[in-house]
Amino acid sequence: MAPPILKLDDIGLSFGGTPLLDGAELQVEPGDRICLVGRNGSGKSTLLKIAAGQVEPQSGEIFRHPSSTVRYLPQAPDFEGFDTVQAYAEAGLGPNDDVYRVTYLLEHLGLDGDADPQTLSGGEARRAALARVLAPEPDILLLDEPTNHLDLPTIEWLEEELLRTRSALLVISHDRRFLERVSRITIWLDRGRSLRLDRGFEHFEAWRDTVLEAEELEQHKLGRQIEREEHWLRYGVTARRKRNMRRLSDLKTMRAEHRGHKGPQGRINAQVAEGRDSGKLVIEAEGISKRFDGADPVVRDFSIRINRGDCIGIIGPNGAGKTTLLKMLIGELETDTGFVRHGSKLDIAVLDQRRDVLNPDETLAHYLTDGRGDSLIVNGEAKHVTGYMKDFLFQPEQARTPIRNLSGGEKARLVLARILSRPSNLLILDEPTNDLDMETLDLLQEVVASYSGTVILISHDRDFLDRTVNSTLAPADPVDPDGRWIAYAGGYSDMLTQRGTEAKEKKARAAQEAASRPAAATKSQAGGRDNTRKLSYKQKFALESLPAKIEEAQAKLAKVEAEMADPALFAKDPNGFATRAKTHDALKAEIEAMEGEWLELEMIREEIEGG
Repeated sequence: MAPPILKLDDIGLSFGGTPLLDGAELQVEPGDRICLVGRNGSGKSTLLKIAAGQVEPQSGEIFRHPSSTVRYLPQAPDFEGFDTVQAYAEAGLGPNDDVYRVTYLLEHLGLDGDADPQTLSGGEARRAALARVLAPEPDILLLDEPTNHLDLPTIEWLEEELLRTRSALLVISHDRRFLERVSRITIWLDRGRSLRLDRGFEHFEAWRDTVLEAEELEQHKLGRQIEREEHWLRYGVTARRKRNMRRLSDLKTMRAEHRGHKGPQGRINAQVAEGRDSGKLVIEAEGISKRFDGADPVVRDFSIRINRGDCIGIIGPNGAGKTTLLKMLIGELETDTGFVRHGSKLDIAVLDQRRDVLNPDETLAHYLTDGRGDSLIVNGEAKHVTGYMKDFLFQPEQARTPIRNLSGGEKARLVLARILSRPSNLLILDEPTNDLDMETLDLLQEVVASYSGTVILISHDRDFLDRTVNSTLAPADPVDPDGRWIAYAGGYSDMLTQRGTEAKEKKARAAQEAASRPAAATKSQAGGRDNTRKLSYKQKFALESLPAKIEEAQAKLAKVEAEMADPALFAKDPNGFATRAKTHDALKAEIEAMEGEWLELEMIREEIEGG
């Protein structure tokens, strides 16, 4: 085991009342891939700030290796004092770091280095902050919600970049699919303490449930032991006084431990307030288009029919027109061409991504009730606001708390609580998963799945899309959107499968057409070089990254082959041998596929460059 480059021991921190951190521990070794998980408000971001040296704990010890470099990605980057994005990103470099890596990252992240950072959108600001922390290739990367506001192509690019980096990684994220790909160790922050699982996030939820079940069993055993001791105290045979006093002292200790046990934070208990049934037809759009200021259209000749009970997901890169398409469908934005028709009896509830519209001085109770006393109507029944708040894991004393005191995740939960209390039959969710913890995401998934009305949502969360939607709208060209949108059956993974089938069919048709062309025409076309043709961003990135990925896979294959060469392996561990054999076959297939893809891209590049 390598010596740690970062170690937090017995960390304690309290802001009054129940400690936020109570004996939390964290150890990072070179090359670690750690995800930090826990409920909103459990102290994840605070622990990350302590690791970054931005917050001092009230107790505990911190060790950072003197020669190690640390870079921290906050949820809200600060651009104060920087005139350009390039200058902001270069400020993260150390004395011996390569300045050209900043240029490389900005180019791959689609950012203009000369742009004013104050004018960046939320997604662009997050990409600029990523360039700043990734450029130095530090020993430790501390990332707080790195995927927030990023589109799917950028999230997938970031996954590949993090898998290749030599930096140790400590990341907080709500994106399950992202955590499953990048993590190898899971730290669970729960009730102020930290528990470590030396496996990736995909194993976390089963392990967490096992831990909680064991804890519940221990508390049950302790309760039964207290009952037995109390029975002995009342009815047992009198023994020596000294022994009895010690046993009585032990009983008091057990009672205190049992009373003081703080169980896990409860599960959100909420249901959506559904309104009357809408008509069977909810939305019909025919030939709608939209362009802004003479630019290319973001929506071009799009038609769709949405019926009651449909759950539609809209995906695509930032700037592709997702929100524009959504607003046209619900009537918030006029179309340039075509028409949108709504069905009857629509009651629309909207959860948008602009949570900064919350009034920071407004109290939670005032926000939930619209200032109409201490009660609100949920599913036709009056409910006291503090009781409703408890359903969403807010404490009664928070009712008069200003919204400004809430964390980002708590604000997201508050907005969700208000939306779900309003009767509706058409639910519009624009980036609903930002800042939500796993448990709240689970609730939202259940709400969407059980909702009898219609749902239209925009999300970059692949796992959430796969679990909720039955139809996915995506740009026809995912790399360079041109305003054409296609509806695919199923969720995100289903869409990828269908796109892969489409691509194979298109390639087969192109080959058939090329084979059927007259030789003279083919020769003529070959002679006329198309100077406008070029590799797409995705193709260039694949061409650059595939050799390293092939080399990494070949190293893994060599290791597996060396292990299988041991003549005693099969006799000692037949299951292990079978597992390695499966891994061997999978790696060979993966290497062949990557080599084929690289060869095809290289041929395209040579054709473009050489005419």
